Amino acid sequence: MAPEIPSASPMDANDGAPATDSVHGHAVPAGTTEVAAHGGEGGGLPQFDFQYWGGQIIWLLLLFAILYILFARVFVPRFRRVAETRAQTIADALAEARRTQAEADAKAEAVRADIDAARTDARRLVADARAKASEEMARTQAAQDAELAAQVETAEVRIRGLRDQAMTNVRVIANDTAEAIVAKLTGKPISSAEAKIAGAFV
Repeated sequence: MAPEIPSASPMDANDGAPATDSVHGHAVPAGTTEVAAHGGEGGGLPQFDFQYWGGQIIWLLLLFAILYILFARVFVPRFRRVAETRAQTIADALAEARRTQAEADAKAEAVRADIDAARTDARRLVADARAKASEEMARTQAAQDAELAAQVETAEVRIRGLRDQAMTNVRVIANDTAEAIVAKLTGKPISSAEAKIAGAFV
């Protein structure tokens, strides 16, 4: 059978003096039993109690205002500055890349122009060299032709001289032969004029 727990005396409750716990033997503050009784009777969470909603709404609005001010004045501007800085950096990088690409294209175009000019100069030099070679060859050929013609002329003159000399020798031989033949046939010598006439028929 459970022991009986004596309750606090009415004198303790009315005098306002701390009541004494008869079980443990220590003092209990006044009103504790009433709060415990009310808490036991109410139950649940206090934030769902209508009497606390006004203060909760005020604190909610105050926290919302503080967060709004922080976001509007601190976080959002920082985010915006970071985003603008990043966008500006990207734009600058793109502009630099476009400028570098334009410079590279200009240099490539200049190099192509230089290559075309070099090719044109090379073709012109080759054409000039060919023309000069042709002229030199023509001059050399003309000189060789002239030299050959002179040699041919000299040879012809020499041949004509040799031929005339040979004909002269032939006439002399023919005259001598005719003179000898006539002298042998007739037994009389003939004159040079007669020998020339006889030599003409030999």
